[in-house]
Amino acid sequence: MSEFYGAQHRAMQKDFETQELAERVSENIVSNEIAEEHRGFIESRDMFFLTTIDHRGYPTCSYKGGNPGFVKVLDSKTLAFPSFDGNGMFLSMGNINANHKVGMLLIDFETPHRIRIHGTATINRSDPLISIFPEADLIVRVSIVDIFINCPRYIHRYKRIDTSKYVPQLGCPTPLPQWKRIEGLQDSLPERDKYIAEALGGTITPEEYGAMVMKGEA
Repeated sequence: MSEFYGAQHRAMQKDFETQELAERVSENIVSNEIAEEHRGFIESRDMFFLTTIDHRGYPTCSYKGGNPGFVKVLDSKTLAFPSFDGNGMFLSMGNINANHKVGMLLIDFETPHRIRIHGTATINRSDPLISIFPEADLIVRVSIVDIFINCPRYIHRYKRIDTSKYVPQLGCPTPLPQWKRIEGLQDSLPERDKYIAEALGGTITPEEYGAMVMKGEA
């Protein structure tokens, strides 16, 4: 019997009479290595969802975005991706430092198609890969534990419109983040960011920032 399932899963499978089906599905789709068909899909993504576990045992789900190919398959057991400037909370990265277990969900909303990954992650500010990702703060490397294609039938179809202007690009200045103009945050910003409000035209209230978000202007 597969170790992929625990007693809590077996109980639900028994209730719904899917024990044999669940076992057959895991035998057929779950692997501990990245296959070639997985590699192409993973390296074509420009976003994914990352789950980590915090100090209280709560899962944190985070959206990660970049240029297509910002998730790199290093070998059949390892992938890597950059962590860019965020809001200073370091929820996902801090969680990884304390608990290395992560989940990843990579989706193609146009096809549709998706892959799920369980792994153990480490972060490194001096990783040699950092040189290939402009403005990356650090690199996350994930060792694969489970990888599998998941049924796409409930994925709604969405069309990709444009790349976020905040994704760092080689040879192109990255726009300054509007949220760092919020007036209640100015005295808490790191020294390197204290010029941003003035550079963008002055401070704004949280309500003004919220209005910008709702209009897609942030």
